[in-house]
Amino acid sequence: LFARAAGIAPSRGIPRLARRTFTRDWKPRPRPDAPEGRVVLWPDTYNEHLTPEVSHDAVRVAEAAGFEVVVPGRWVCDGLTWHSTGQLGTARRVLRWSLGAPELGGDEPVLVLEPSSAAMLRADLPELLPDDPRAARLARRVVTLAELLDRVGYAGPPPAAGTATRPAIAQPHCHQQAVLGLEADRRVCERNGIDVGEELVGCCGLAGNFGAELGHEEVSQAVAELSLVPALEAAPDAPVLADGFSCRTQIESLSGRRARHLAEVLADRLPQEGGTVP
Repeated sequence: LFARAAGIAPSRGIPRLARRTFTRDWKPRPRPDAPEGRVVLWPDTYNEHLTPEVSHDAVRVAEAAGFEVVVPGRWVCDGLTWHSTGQLGTARRVLRWSLGAPELGGDEPVLVLEPSSAAMLRADLPELLPDDPRAARLARRVVTLAELLDRVGYAGPPPAAGTATRPAIAQPHCHQQAVLGLEADRRVCERNGIDVGEELVGCCGLAGNFGAELGHEEVSQAVAELSLVPALEAAPDAPVLADGFSCRTQIESLSGRRARHLAEVLADRLPQEGGTVP
């Protein structure tokens, strides 16, 4: 009933909310002797409410790279939903509120795991709030996981002995390709022995809520057929890398395969004591 009221195409399912959010299970782990200092993890909507396991894995990887991870103690939001639908006044109010979080007032890098959120905070935030110096300061500090790890030359443990490693398909998010760049991702993958056999260009076809809306199914499928679908069909056993929630959703919808965030791939190689929270 909700899907009908919201105009969601019958072929699309509603993404399942996680039983427990990331911040509900987050427990601060002070590390005053962390060699790389502190990093603030931004709890974006996707990896807070839909895939909190990605956030937990990112914490483990960042700590393995020598960082102390802190999380804002109150709700923050990048305002992407309002910005992308033209509700700029609401987006500005939400962003001003978020900038007031005490944990964001320092100089530490701000780790944003969802590419669309990272692009919003890096590129759109200072344009929306040009007279707020906090906006420009935060925008300069936004980093992706690959950028954070690349800064410190992170090379984690290799895959477990006997683990089959096949060339992966990488589907970069559109915001990664257009705003954030992929150079750090390539270096981190190479340094950590992640063989990317094919790095796709172009859009997966979902484009946020566009591909899920009634009447957009044919366009969404046609875009996916340009590069994503042929790559998946040509390598049915290849692991798939995709940092964007929309990309992972589209890949699962089209092929039944579960694409993985870089945080998940790297966390799998770490010791399992105190592993990720399901």
